[in-house]
Amino acid sequence: MKELVSTGNSALTRGLFSAILVIVSVALAYATSEIGIFVPIALILGSIGVVFCILLFRNPIVGLFATLSFCFVVTLITRELRLGIQLGLGVEILLILTWLAAFFNKAKSNWTNVKGKGDILALVIVWFMISVFEIVNPTAPSVMGWVHEVRNTALNLLLIIPLTMILCTKKQHLDIFLKIIIAFSLLAALNGIKQLHFGLFPGEMRFLVNSPTHMVFGKLRVFSFFTDAAGFGATQAHIALICFVLAAAPLQRWKRIALVLIGIVLVYGMLISGTRGALFVFSGLPIGLFLTRKFKLLLWGGIALFGMVLFLKFTMIGQGNYQIRRLRTAVNPQEDASYRVRLNTQEQLSSYLRTRPFGGGLGTIGANGKEFNPAGFLASLEPDSYWVKVWAMYGIVGLVIWFAIMMYIMGKCCGIVWNIKDPVLRMKLVALVSGTIGIFVSSYGNEIINRAPPSIIVCMSWAIILVASKWDSDEMNREEEQKNGRMINTSGDN
Repeated sequence: MKELVSTGNSALTRGLFSAILVIVSVALAYATSEIGIFVPIALILGSIGVVFCILLFRNPIVGLFATLSFCFVVTLITRELRLGIQLGLGVEILLILTWLAAFFNKAKSNWTNVKGKGDILALVIVWFMISVFEIVNPTAPSVMGWVHEVRNTALNLLLIIPLTMILCTKKQHLDIFLKIIIAFSLLAALNGIKQLHFGLFPGEMRFLVNSPTHMVFGKLRVFSFFTDAAGFGATQAHIALICFVLAAAPLQRWKRIALVLIGIVLVYGMLISGTRGALFVFSGLPIGLFLTRKFKLLLWGGIALFGMVLFLKFTMIGQGNYQIRRLRTAVNPQEDASYRVRLNTQEQLSSYLRTRPFGGGLGTIGANGKEFNPAGFLASLEPDSYWVKVWAMYGIVGLVIWFAIMMYIMGKCCGIVWNIKDPVLRMKLVALVSGTIGIFVSSYGNEIINRAPPSIIVCMSWAIILVASKWDSDEMNREEEQKNGRMINTSGDN
């Protein structure tokens, strides 16, 4: 009798499940016919979102790495699918969700990591508050312009640095971080090679038609998954630098060879971007090599870097190649018309800002200036440089404060790396600090450090370095305990 009841219940359950599936399928088909393809896409994305949230609240570090990965592909998705949705806001949404997950799942978070880092957190908060006060700038800029600009100038610093310190609790997280940025950068390089030699996707072609600056003298400036060629070239140089430094670490031979080969591919990606400012990312190499304490390596690295500059500045070798010819103008700026235009822009800004020590306000220059404050004087100028953009928006007072904050953070990171004992960990951190310094310097020539993914990579790199000394101490303590244990065992045997 019980078996009959059980069989009946099972049949009833299967019948109800089948009926629900049929009803849902019919409803979905009807909605798709009435509304369009957006319905099944929304359903798929909603299902993915539910699964992601479950994984996120079980292990909040998933959100941090998802944000990093999302930054690499968001432009590709927007460009090809033309959804008409501001997907860039997904970065802030992911970060806020990750903060919530970190708060509710304290077992997978280490809030003590922010202890002793009050100086960094204070600087980040101060810079955010200065950015908030810029809303009442006397030039009365658009509030919407401020909203769009503050995300990249201050909000990401505030959200990412402490969150990364809380969630990156072990060395394995550093390894995952490195694998993600290297893998996505390699994919971006391969897509860039595809653009140059095999053609563009439909979305890429539409972008090129609306962005004539990416076709210079009939030559494509490759942009890959990024918003522009400058961001692509700088990121390629950034990750190439990281690969080359990592290749000097005491790793397995095949890993070192793989890193060198990937670095070479990424350098080629930098070259085909036609971005001259990307060359200055390698300015972080000398400081990084100094932090390795391997002065022979520093000497050879310095010779290689100096040799590259001499090659570009004093020879005409490879002048027939467009990418080399364009890169050569980076070390001969006086021969470049755009350099003279930039100097003229800075002269105009100097005159305009002489009576405005706090600048013209956020969102008044660059793309946001054109969209939200088109009648303003600053909207008529192209900043080109992020340093210049900070000067224009925050004035000389803000520029000095921002520059001092950057110097303090990078200086503290260098001090931490110098004291790391674990040779493999030290080289990984040297790679990160070299890259962040290079991105900071290259941002003098282009807007780099305020755009994703470089901005996300830089903030996470700083945060990882700031907590890495704890991993080094834990490793040293374990080694000491093992050593003491062996001594005790030896003594017991005697």
